[in-house]
Amino acid sequence: MKRVLIIMAACIMSAACCNDGISRKSSAITLDTLLEEMLDRDNMTRFPESGYTQKQVSSYDRRSIAPDQEGWFANVDGGGYERLDTVGNRLEKVMFDEKGPGAITRIWMTTKDKYGIMRIYLDGADEPQIIIPAYDMKRFPLDVPEGLSLTHTHYVTAMDGVGGNSFFLPIPYSRSCKITFEEPDINVFVPRYYHINYRTWPEGTDVKTFTLADAGKLSAKMEKVSKTLLNPQDCTGGKTSEVRQSVKDGESVALDLPKGTKAIRHLGIQVDGFEREDYADIMRALDIEGTFDSKTCIKAPLADFSGAGMGAPKVDGWYLFSDGNGNMKCRFVMPYRENASIRISNNSGKTVNIGITAVTGSYKWDENSLYFHTSFRSEKGIPLNNNYDSNENLDWNFMTIKGRGVYVGDLLSLYNYAIDWYGEGDEKIWVDDDTFPSHFGTGTEDYFNCSWAPVVPFLTPFGGAPRADETSSHGYNSFMRTRNLDAIPFTKSFRYDIEMLSWNLGTADYYTTSYWYGDKDCTVNSNK
Repeated sequence: MKRVLIIMAACIMSAACCNDGISRKSSAITLDTLLEEMLDRDNMTRFPESGYTQKQVSSYDRRSIAPDQEGWFANVDGGGYERLDTVGNRLEKVMFDEKGPGAITRIWMTTKDKYGIMRIYLDGADEPQIIIPAYDMKRFPLDVPEGLSLTHTHYVTAMDGVGGNSFFLPIPYSRSCKITFEEPDINVFVPRYYHINYRTWPEGTDVKTFTLADAGKLSAKMEKVSKTLLNPQDCTGGKTSEVRQSVKDGESVALDLPKGTKAIRHLGIQVDGFEREDYADIMRALDIEGTFDSKTCIKAPLADFSGAGMGAPKVDGWYLFSDGNGNMKCRFVMPYRENASIRISNNSGKTVNIGITAVTGSYKWDENSLYFHTSFRSEKGIPLNNNYDSNENLDWNFMTIKGRGVYVGDLLSLYNYAIDWYGEGDEKIWVDDDTFPSHFGTGTEDYFNCSWAPVVPFLTPFGGAPRADETSSHGYNSFMRTRNLDAIPFTKSFRYDIEMLSWNLGTADYYTTSYWYGDKDCTVNSNK
């Protein structure tokens, strides 16, 4: 029996974000406006007019100083921090200390022992405005709903349990922010892993500093944002265009969109007419291309474009969805000035029926408007090393982009030939004129918002692990992350490298997909 496969690649926006592309701004940046921005997909289509930068501070091993010096691949990532401060009669590890105006956009952390006290000092205050009685953002002194405060698959509620979380409630500040942690016993080493992503705006930007009182008044809005992130709604309205035909191996089907300045707000693809056992191979052998104003900006296997990777398993996020049976949605907004087309090419060796449906709506183009891009890169037989202090190790290039844009997400789909965990390597993201990575991480799974080498699939609004074949991590695995307030603007270049470090020697095949917005003349080292 043949089974009908429907792939609905629907770039559908929530009703709240289905607008003309103009960001609705107040005169000041506040917790309220940042919560609104989390639901405004059109905002992502523009280079930020406010000129903020996005960076990350983490617990990476401080022996890593430069690529040409010993320690570049050092991996005691649970011991790094900025400095040790004496405050009264106590010692506080300084995890983060940055001058503003700015905002914390993501806090990822995990440990084997949650005891201790976190403190957050805003605008140079002598006393902390926020106290967290554990190394655990779930104990933030406010009821933060699930969509803004995610627990990892290994999270244990006991104070001495292993586990961590990813915290997305924005914490804006007018002048500065310092985050510290007081250990129960400073002489006993307990690994404390963390990432803190943050924006910094130019001096003079009007930012209202976070207070627990203000946040408490916004509890209803936080619940609404959480509910919307967890249950994205479809955009209504717009013009529907569609085409459907039988496509032989080596042929393609294309849909031309209405001319003029518009944006794709719903993109649907339907494929049927093949055996279920051929599903994974066909999904990988169908290529999607998106052309905007006569330039190809999207080019990737359909399985990877969906955020799923090899096998096209289930994905359920704010921007990307796939039910693992062929129904897929992509909610990134895709603007263009004059013309656009979507093409699906069939290289599966079989004849399949393919339909493309697109809904377009109005869009206000300005000097900061950017095109949506999806770029794919792959390499087989990449060596995995388990000598963390060797300078002979490899920083593998995930993606390099030249030009102006905003990086909004990525997928790592891979086959691991090693007997166990492959992902000890840290991500290193170089933006524009960085002389040291402005994002230096602590491990592959940490970057993708989980911890402790997860070996089961999981899904969140901001990504997850669509595939994990074996508890050892041998075989096929995939990780996906989409960025919200932690999207990374770049004016000249963006380079994302990842260390190839593992528990045991081996090799891996990597297939990486990057989602980003950029000017028409941007270039990328994609091999699709």
